[in-house]
Amino acid sequence: MTLVILVVISMMWIPVGIFFLGSGDAKTCGMMTFSVGILTILGGLYQAVAPTPNLWDASILIPFGLLYIVIGHALLWGVENMKSVGNASLMLSILCAIYCIANLIGYPDGLAKVPAVPYLAFMFATFTVLTALVWGNCYGKISGKLVGALLIVLTFTGLIIPVFSLYLFGAFPF
Repeated sequence: MTLVILVVISMMWIPVGIFFLGSGDAKTCGMMTFSVGILTILGGLYQAVAPTPNLWDASILIPFGLLYIVIGHALLWGVENMKSVGNASLMLSILCAIYCIANLIGYPDGLAKVPAVPYLAFMFATFTVLTALVWGNCYGKISGKLVGALLIVLTFTGLIIPVFSLYLFGAFPF
């Protein structure tokens, strides 16, 4: 289920990235972001209650979904003060950093049984940077163009490449 959600997220990151680069409109990007947020939360909830639950994936999908809903709301309704959106992104940045470290080191004896997976650590490191940059952008400290460019790059390195690498070859690129 997580791989399907990553593909859905990629359908939102590209238009939002291009929007931050100056092309597109806020309402369409907002609706896409809001919709992807709902689907991401539903995917996370499914992971949590599946016959073989995956609470590790659920615990990060749901916060990402919540952030997407908040961003979607801001884009749809023209929120001017984006600091609350930034603060939500900052918290997600902290969560991504924890996931990065856990996937780098691995914790096979814990409840989540997290193996050391270098590519997942890399992905979460880049997501940590992205969400920190979104926080900075919401406070007017980071350019939207930088966030947009990073969204486009990470769509491929953090979503498309790992998904299709697993689908087609059964393993991450590294």
